[in-house]
Amino acid sequence: MRTARLGFILSMIALSCFLFACAETAPTVKPAAKAEKTIRIASPFKGGIVVEAAEKFKEIVERGSGGRIEVKIDAGTKSEADIAKMNRAGELEMQSNGTQFLEFYAPPYYFFTGPYVMKDFDHYMRAWNGKLGQQARAQLEKNDLKYLATIYRGLRQTTAKKPLYTPADAYNLKLRLPPIHSWMAVWKAIGADPVGVPLPELFSSLKTGKAEASEGDLPQIQSFKLDQVQSHLIITNHLVQTAGILIHKPFFDKLPKADQDLIVKAGKEAEEWANNKIKTGEAAILVDLQRKGMQVIIPDANSFRVKAQPAVDELFKTQWSVTTWAEVLAQ
Repeated sequence: MRTARLGFILSMIALSCFLFACAETAPTVKPAAKAEKTIRIASPFKGGIVVEAAEKFKEIVERGSGGRIEVKIDAGTKSEADIAKMNRAGELEMQSNGTQFLEFYAPPYYFFTGPYVMKDFDHYMRAWNGKLGQQARAQLEKNDLKYLATIYRGLRQTTAKKPLYTPADAYNLKLRLPPIHSWMAVWKAIGADPVGVPLPELFSSLKTGKAEASEGDLPQIQSFKLDQVQSHLIITNHLVQTAGILIHKPFFDKLPKADQDLIVKAGKEAEEWANNKIKTGEAAILVDLQRKGMQVIIPDANSFRVKAQPAVDELFKTQWSVTTWAEVLAQ
């Protein structure tokens, strides 16, 4: 009995020595680098591809900097307009935002986000990567905004509590729009009664009846759960919708060259990742909205375009006079 007890004690001593030796020889886990710089990036969206692109940007920058740069995302708490203004003023380092920054800080080039102007996303990118887009980006830089990435959000569609087949069905319809003059002008020409509502209030405006209908890209319709307050999805394809990732240029210019290169690289990689996701996933979003009860309507899209044409022509004469509609269509 004494021998067995002695053997047990010796075994425990040997085990303790082995564990101690392992602890001594185990590699030390190096703590993550403490963040030396914080970049705040805001988006008006609560979720969806524009926020996901910001999250991808954050992942790439934090990994590429070894944790020296921390990226904080503020999603769904501020309007598109407020974010654009705060970013330009340097109150936010970055934005992953709708394109209202063009309306504010490069207004003659806001035709890039004009209803019925662009044919599709490939057409949009040909124009954006060409002379007209270069001029727009130069104008943004004069207003302290450096453009990093274009996020495709899909074509904008219309939602309502009834089917819309022709402009006559939209007559006097209280249509929620972002408070953008050019968009309101086009929809007024079509016959609707636009109601300017900031994006964070989109759902509540439809729920309370402040607006009867809305328009937006499929990721927006899905992420704001509009299937809960709208019964019909009308495929009007009236606008090629994008978002932009931008950085406050004076902040960017003060960064070390290596960090500047990392941020530019992260913007391009986030752009490629997000655009591939939307291009392959847009059909799945449509199916999801149908499964949730939305009835898809294919209207007479050309009749809407014909009604919109005089307003678009007028906008190119009065607000977008740096080019013509014909020049844009020829890109």
